[in-house]
Amino acid sequence: MTLSLIASMSLFALAASLSPGPVNLLSLSSSARYGAKTGLIFVTGATLGFIVLFLLIGFGLHYVIVQLSWITQVLQWSGIAFLLYLSYQLFTDNGELHSEKYHKAPSFMTGAIMQWLNPKAWLASLSGIAAYIPNADATEVMIFACLYLPICWLSLGIWVWIGKILGQYFQSPAKMRLLNKTLAIFLAGSCVLILV
Repeated sequence: MTLSLIASMSLFALAASLSPGPVNLLSLSSSARYGAKTGLIFVTGATLGFIVLFLLIGFGLHYVIVQLSWITQVLQWSGIAFLLYLSYQLFTDNGELHSEKYHKAPSFMTGAIMQWLNPKAWLASLSGIAAYIPNADATEVMIFACLYLPICWLSLGIWVWIGKILGQYFQSPAKMRLLNKTLAIFLAGSCVLILV
């Protein structure tokens, strides 16, 4: 595995984990309402739930590819197309946040289960594996998961920190648009690294 592939995987993990989504917004909301400790418990559950999902998809995809070896190119280009689509969606997002009210503090299990119900988590797993390791080699799936684990936890932790310290900062659509555009550029850049 080359250093450029590891860097590309890391950029993808950062953009996918840090970009706004249901889990990110709940991380922000829970820490703003219940404190950083509750937010970090939720984030730990969400991170571990995502890694289990990622590994199962990675290993399942490996068996499909062994049976249908021609599918690797299709998966890789489909993954790149999805990443570029996601980049476009982030770049053109209007930055409006619509937060929901939660009646009780989200738990570790809430975080883990939420990832299994989160389309963003499924798409990030499928597109990441298809784009970066289209042959779904077990060692490379494990390396990607090991890169993803701390990046995901720290990225979600940033949303906890924002919720606790700067709760109203990202309520500004202009500031959210700037973050989205920055993440979109990183994500599109990771596509270039795939092809190098």
